[in-house]
Amino acid sequence: MKAASMGGRFFAPLFCMTFFSIHLILANGLQFGFDHSSRAGLAICAVLVVLSVFSWSVMVAKLWLLSRAKRANREFLQSFRGSNHPLAIFQLRERHDRSPLHHIYHAGSRELAFYLLGSDQPDGAFATRMQGASRITSAQMNSVQNAMERAVAEAALRLEARMSVVSMALSGAPFLGLLGTAWGVMDSFAAISESGGNAGLQAMAPGVCAALLTTVAGLLVAVPSLFGYNFLVSKIRAHIARLDHFASELSGIFDRHFVDHYAADEPLPSIGSLGTPSMPSFSNSAPEPMPAASAMRAMSVATIPATSEL
Repeated sequence: MKAASMGGRFFAPLFCMTFFSIHLILANGLQFGFDHSSRAGLAICAVLVVLSVFSWSVMVAKLWLLSRAKRANREFLQSFRGSNHPLAIFQLRERHDRSPLHHIYHAGSRELAFYLLGSDQPDGAFATRMQGASRITSAQMNSVQNAMERAVAEAALRLEARMSVVSMALSGAPFLGLLGTAWGVMDSFAAISESGGNAGLQAMAPGVCAALLTTVAGLLVAVPSLFGYNFLVSKIRAHIARLDHFASELSGIFDRHFVDHYAADEPLPSIGSLGTPSMPSFSNSAPEPMPAASAMRAMSVATIPATSEL
């Protein structure tokens, strides 16, 4: 308690000094520009505030989603690696709804159970039926892999959902700020020209400060969105890579336990069943028949000159 009170005595003045310094900065700069801003500048600032709220809400929600998914994946992997059979979790119907890895496992297990037993849902006789089930073919295993790949793609789409809002705030906020600044400077010069052109710096300062307000607001929206977007994209890519690795690992486990690699392949069709090959003609007329071999020899003898003629 004594240490806590000493820490509070130390950080309280520091917090007050920081708060008052920020307040003075806002009062001297942004507050002055806000007081002298036009309706167009205030409208752009309002749009930037709404964009910032949406961007921050998406970033906070994504951080919470990634942390929850990471914790759920850890719990699922502990249960999966501690099971005695690759389909034990599927048989017991364990629930790991917040784990993307479980959705991949469930999609692959359903497809595998369909080819093994003819049903994609476990029942009371699932273990007994598995003992008498035969292995599947490599073609059927490809369908199981496709089911897991679809589950990985769906999980990636859920993780990347609404990231376009952060990207929009990142790329659009600076341009909105520049639009407001250009608009405000244009209004300032229009006001100077109406006053006769003799206005000095004292008269130009309010308009220029109000014009720069939108640029500062746009940067305040874009800079946090830039850092947050890059951080979230790296986290999402790492999470998707872990999903792909698990899908590959699970595919190898299913392949070793349930695929018959010694099954005879389908026989190739015979050459006779393919039919007689035909070449397309290059003209509408029928092709001329090939000359006989004796005629070709006579033609070649006729074309060779005699020795006396040489």
